[in-house]
Amino acid sequence: MDIVFLVARILVALIFLLSAVGHIVGANAMAQYASYKGAPGGKFGVIASGVAMGIGGLMILLGFYGEIGALLIVATLIPVTFFMHAFWKETDAQAKQTEQISFNKNLGLIGGALALFLLFASQGAQVGLTLTEPLISIA
Repeated sequence: MDIVFLVARILVALIFLLSAVGHIVGANAMAQYASYKGAPGGKFGVIASGVAMGIGGLMILLGFYGEIGALLIVATLIPVTFFMHAFWKETDAQAKQTEQISFNKNLGLIGGALALFLLFASQGAQVGLTLTEPLISIA
């Protein structure tokens, strides 16, 4: 069980760690796109969301207050999903479909992060191979 949960954490964390690198390295281009989509924050918002994803991903990967890392991912993805993938605003059929796919993908990532939160918070170190006990504990 320990190794399966570790592999799952690695795979989930990789999504957010790679995204964090992309946000920071490509901050200028991403800021222009975010502005076009009507997302607030400009370049600062892009970098902040990248840092949040990176920190959350590392916390999940290492099992260092993994439940907090999972909540950080959720808190980052919710506004990003609604600002950046508002498929209901698109008039072009292909753009609408692309945004809806991205919106749905983010919903799945939010659900996965919530499931990780629940596992970390309810099982604590029993999930195995974690650096810390959770700060938030659900009995």
